Amino acid sequence: MPSINAISGWSMAAAAAASAVVAGFDTPNPPAPIPQEDIMGEPKPVEIPADVMAKLSGIAPEKVALIREGRTGRYVEKDALFDRIRTMPAAELIAYIDAIAALHAQVEYKEGRDAKTIPLDTRSAWFNAWKAKRPLVMDPKRDAGPMDLGRYIGGRRGGFATFAGAPVAMTPEDLKAGKVDVAIVGAPLDMGSGWRNAIDGPRALRMTGGAGGNDMYAMINPSSALEIVDYGDIAIDQNSTERSVAHVREMVREIAQTGAIPIVIGGDHSLEYPNVAAAADVHGKGNVSVVHFDSHYDVGRNGVHWITHGSPVYRVLHEGHVRPQDYIQVGLRARGPDLETFGWMRNKGMRYHTMVEVEKWGWDKVMDRAIAEARQKAKKLWISFDVDVLDPAFMPGTGTPVPGGLTMREAQPIMRRLCAENDIAGIDIVEVAPYLDTSYKTALNSNYLLNACLTGIAMRKKGLPPRYWNPVSSEHGQDDYYGPKKKS
Repeated sequence: MPSINAISGWSMAAAAAASAVVAGFDTPNPPAPIPQEDIMGEPKPVEIPADVMAKLSGIAPEKVALIREGRTGRYVEKDALFDRIRTMPAAELIAYIDAIAALHAQVEYKEGRDAKTIPLDTRSAWFNAWKAKRPLVMDPKRDAGPMDLGRYIGGRRGGFATFAGAPVAMTPEDLKAGKVDVAIVGAPLDMGSGWRNAIDGPRALRMTGGAGGNDMYAMINPSSALEIVDYGDIAIDQNSTERSVAHVREMVREIAQTGAIPIVIGGDHSLEYPNVAAAADVHGKGNVSVVHFDSHYDVGRNGVHWITHGSPVYRVLHEGHVRPQDYIQVGLRARGPDLETFGWMRNKGMRYHTMVEVEKWGWDKVMDRAIAEARQKAKKLWISFDVDVLDPAFMPGTGTPVPGGLTMREAQPIMRRLCAENDIAGIDIVEVAPYLDTSYKTALNSNYLLNACLTGIAMRKKGLPPRYWNPVSSEHGQDDYYGPKKKS
């Protein structure tokens, strides 16, 4: 049986491309050129049958070369093209090949004809106003620390809606003074996806319950066990993903540098790139691994835009923030990757766990393996959770739903365990698009996943084992409720 390398045509030389490290905190924009071995979908030469070549004798050599180089395969499959060439009259054939050549000339970039960049008006007096922070001297004087915005003593139902009903912090000084464990921040980035409304994800989670309160599995209320704050929303330039992700990286880094764990509520999955890059800025390249929950693989490289919600993983790897072997994908089941892409990911050293694998082996075995992979070399773990990894029955409000995903019954214990078992660098929960959901289940279930994360972090802080279940909840509080306990 041929290896996947043989099928895909890629060699282990591809692994070398991810070794480049970008010094400092600055991200090149555009990034460094993509290595040749990382360019997927490049045409491969084809052998033109003799009878087809005979029919092409009157066609210009440069147009025949397009066929021989495999470039026409972008527009018509080669066997279908050969059949048409065999059957077309000469005049019709010339017009057909001319049309393909003209189409090819339009598709690719041409110097002098096509704009390389989207120009900005640098004369604008408001060029950076969207992300300029108001000086603290403009605010009323106050002591540093989180501020409780609840109006009533009996709870936080009144006042202003916040993530998990938490107090608000505005500055790194607030985070330090409050000895904050977790800072939840919104990032309503919407431009990285062709499917709009992720901009409303943070707003929906703030307005919907489920993130705060007691977790019955562990009998822990993370709001009591942890110092949690709502760190507001990160400024986004909704006309430019490129400008936005740079500022997101600054803000996530700002949180992490205080010792608090950043939890970023998106927004689309373009955010994974600045989030993980910020974690590597603080904890060091090579010290952060990523468990990426998604129905899609998000390692796109050949798109027109440098960063979209389909390419954050590649950009993180290409810039050297995380080693390929420390990137673990879970839940893949969309129409891609194909054999070529699977081969590329394997040759890079990435780890992936598809829903096919889950169906064959079960979640416990798959997650045991994924966690072991994440902890092989890196000290810290970033969890990137695209809500479309769940089945649309539980997450209808997302831009690119794919049937056959996780249930909430599976997802909550997985997230609780991940956060209890690992030293968390940060978490993002992305692609919540509430206006695509006629119910409120997308925001509600996302908040329950957030609560599972917070509970796991609290369990780790308390020193509880990752799979701890409180006996009051699980065994009626009696040692022999299900018979004598087995010796472990």
